[in-house]
Amino acid sequence: MLVKLLITLISTCLLFTIGCSDNSSSSNKAEYEGYELVWSDEFNDDGLPNTDDWGYDTGDHGWGNNELQNYTARDKKTARIEDGNLIITAFLIETSSKKEYRSARLVTRGKQAWKFGRIDMRAKLPGGTGTWPAFWMLPEEWNYGNSSWPANGEIDIMEYVGYAPGDVHAAVHTEARNHMRGNNASADIRVHDAEEEFHVYSIEWTEDIISAYVDGKKYFEYENNGQGYEYWPFDKEFHIILNTAIGGFWGGAQGVDDSIFPQEFVIDYVRVYQEEK
Repeated sequence: MLVKLLITLISTCLLFTIGCSDNSSSSNKAEYEGYELVWSDEFNDDGLPNTDDWGYDTGDHGWGNNELQNYTARDKKTARIEDGNLIITAFLIETSSKKEYRSARLVTRGKQAWKFGRIDMRAKLPGGTGTWPAFWMLPEEWNYGNSSWPANGEIDIMEYVGYAPGDVHAAVHTEARNHMRGNNASADIRVHDAEEEFHVYSIEWTEDIISAYVDGKKYFEYENNGQGYEYWPFDKEFHIILNTAIGGFWGGAQGVDDSIFPQEFVIDYVRVYQEEK
């Protein structure tokens, strides 16, 4: 009878992972009350990312932020799946005539997108002065205002700049509230071992509010004030982006330490939950 009870308790813990530990491994899918898992990538098949789910943004044009990296596509040196993880690697190629930072920016744009839900990533972050990894979202349709950024919104689930080790950030950007105006809605939380250990970075997004979490602890929220798209463009589908930038106005605010490379952004899984129907 005692053995049976222990088995039941262990099974319950594995089923309702969030109640036992948010910092779960990929074999234990968390369940959230009122939500069901609608999509995930567990990164279990070695090689390149699944093209049914992921595409690439490529190039070295600065990405509007004065970034330094050249994003490449379908290149195992910058993005590969190995031992159950997606690994985005930023590295430096240096010759007598030039130096080039290479990295990857993976997107679900045109393949997978969602409106509202709980979105999780379990990951270990790269570090070092000059790195700028992010887990974030942009809209599928750019139909508000001037059909560009920031009128159509941006959701930053996790951003991290290597010159400030242990400080994890979440934010949203809109027409009325964005970093160019100096009034974007944002918050940060201390995760002292973000570069050494895996943590779960999440948002919960409804028609009324966006909240951000680390390992189930809420540290940011942004509410729909009912004043239109200028404040709340988050009423349409958004896709996921995973990348490591180098330099840039924020990531490179204290320069780039070339001695740190290569740096790896190691992602155990990405999961999307939506309300049960």
